[in-house]
Amino acid sequence: MENLLLPFPQRKIYTVSELTQQIREVLEEAFFQIILVEGEISNLRTPSSGHSYLTLKDENSQLRAVIFKPQRLYLRFQPEDGMQVIARGRLTVYEPRGEYQLVIESLEPKGIGALQIAFEQLKTRLAEEGLFDQSRKRPLPAFPQKIGIITSPTGAAIRDMLQIIRRRFANVHILLYPVRVQGEGAAEEIAQGIEVFNTLYPCDVLIVGRGGGSLEDLWAFNEERVARAIFHSRIPVISAVGHEIDYTIADFVADLRAPTPSAAAELVVKNKAEILQRIETLQQRLFHAMQGKLALLRRRLSHCTERRVLTDPLNRVYTLQQRLDELTMRMERSMQRQLEQREGRFLTLERRLYLANPRARYRQQQERLLRLQEQMVQGMRHRLHLLRQRLHGVIGKLDALSPLAILGRGYSICRHLPSQEVIKSVTQLQAGDRIQVMLADGELRCGVEKVVEKEI
Repeated sequence: MENLLLPFPQRKIYTVSELTQQIREVLEEAFFQIILVEGEISNLRTPSSGHSYLTLKDENSQLRAVIFKPQRLYLRFQPEDGMQVIARGRLTVYEPRGEYQLVIESLEPKGIGALQIAFEQLKTRLAEEGLFDQSRKRPLPAFPQKIGIITSPTGAAIRDMLQIIRRRFANVHILLYPVRVQGEGAAEEIAQGIEVFNTLYPCDVLIVGRGGGSLEDLWAFNEERVARAIFHSRIPVISAVGHEIDYTIADFVADLRAPTPSAAAELVVKNKAEILQRIETLQQRLFHAMQGKLALLRRRLSHCTERRVLTDPLNRVYTLQQRLDELTMRMERSMQRQLEQREGRFLTLERRLYLANPRARYRQQQERLLRLQEQMVQGMRHRLHLLRQRLHGVIGKLDALSPLAILGRGYSICRHLPSQEVIKSVTQLQAGDRIQVMLADGELRCGVEKVVEKEI
């Protein structure tokens, strides 16, 4: 065991950085080719550097991954957490942490295509910003004199539109801005065409479109730059992209969507023959209406000339003068009645004022005071007479009930001395007691010699 711990001159000792670098070289040599990895995105984050860091995971494992900014700019859609994707890239080792990771060069959603996801994401975002609002869409001019068309100069779409416009209204001025309608740079050319018409060659209406194709072929009309160019256009825009079943972002932003380029040509200009027929019909209707109006005015003029106000104008004046005289007399009678009423009211107020004179009121109150004084003296005399009678009656009753009156009839009151207790029974006394006998004209002080009780 001790021999195993002895140093060997041939043994190589690695630093952590050297070992990590060796692992990286081995890993990159083993997987030098591009590989495809399927998994679910989680922990997606994009700092200010523009690089996106994420984790690809399945039910049992997870793998760190990175999308550097140049590759992320070319993605057709925006990755989100929870999205099932197929990543294309190469394995490498991130030496500062000693972790292996997948450097993603391209990313495709599993199931639905990247273009469809990008379409839905851009559609949702622009709708939230209000680019699809119906309130901002403008009506097309009824009779445009100058029409701008942005499309491919060699496609069938421009030939169909020119043919239809010439057939329906040959003298319309048409300006064509040739662009590529698919492939790299097509979106930039379409947006630039819209800006050129708005700044250099103003028209009454713009048609932006192309013939049918796959989603990839129509993708230039799903680019955000084209959508914002249509939104900021001061000229009404018709979107005519693909067939009737094809919908693009440009269709939602434009002021009007045409199902096909041919339909756009029919919508933008009216049929000249139909317009001329309509004008002729309106002329006839106007002629008949004017004839009817003139006949009506002639009848009214004839009726007016037959009216008496025109045939005998002084009659109306005399009638009005008579009415004026009648109203004048009515006014005079009304004024006379009002004057009489006011005179009667004046007399009434004069009498009331006389009665309210202070001297007359003083005399009236003085006479009333004398009458009240006389009534008061008589009342007081009568009251005193009644009170004297009542007093004599009360005195008589008091005399009848007075103890002195009883004593005057020969009765007396005995009291025990010195307690002054009234004696009501012989049992209250005994021989030798002193008593006081009250009579009508005085009192007696006596002594008791003997007490004799009455036999019952």
